[in-house]
Amino acid sequence: MSTIIKTENISKMYQMGNETIHALRSISIEIKKGEYVAFMGPSGSGKSTLMNIVGCLDTPTSGTYILNGNDVSNMVDNELATVRNKEIGFVFQTFNLLPRSSSLDNVALPLIYAGYGKTERNERAMEALNSVGLGSRAQHKPNELSGGQRQRVAIARALVNDPSIILADEPTGNLDTKTSYEIMGLFEALHAKGNTIIMVTHEDDIAHYAHRIVRLRDGLIESDELNQNITVPAMKAAALNTPE
Repeated sequence: MSTIIKTENISKMYQMGNETIHALRSISIEIKKGEYVAFMGPSGSGKSTLMNIVGCLDTPTSGTYILNGNDVSNMVDNELATVRNKEIGFVFQTFNLLPRSSSLDNVALPLIYAGYGKTERNERAMEALNSVGLGSRAQHKPNELSGGQRQRVAIARALVNDPSIILADEPTGNLDTKTSYEIMGLFEALHAKGNTIIMVTHEDDIAHYAHRIVRLRDGLIESDELNQNITVPAMKAAALNTPE
């Protein structure tokens, strides 16, 4: 498998008054195309900073970040925005959907920035909605959908540009247990189709859906191991699928 993400000794420092905060300290990590990786760690561990750099939302203070063969370490904001739209599909805890727009229009949004015409935008958005089982909700607005359905719309939006990576930040944080397992089952299905997925979570049971777990603490990688106890989504769903 080819390497899709490679960081070499990346560090990130913030200045808070007279104090220098070392959010990341010389992080080197390699992720191959098609992997399913979870970044874990307590608050302040650096996992969110690492996610922001991997997702081209921020740049490292020092070190090198190669994304899909391109050095993005020193790119300026508009260059990073172009890379983000092309290479990365984001799924957030809070869904980040436009409240007055339909599911179809929310999913099609990245395609506007990519320069697609309306007909092709709608066709591709509909295909993405169908892929997450929500084709019948294309004209529904977010307030007409359940939490799980809103997250499926967000996942469809992340998929619509056929990105190199799906980056999921606490994707089940606002969902109940049963819906969380359904969404994680969907991620597992996307991974089975060959998608590269990076998930940030502080929940052990959610992290165990990933096939590799990278644990951070105090801006350093504490451990980076293959997951020997992968949660099988179908089993979880069956366990919760009891009669009302």
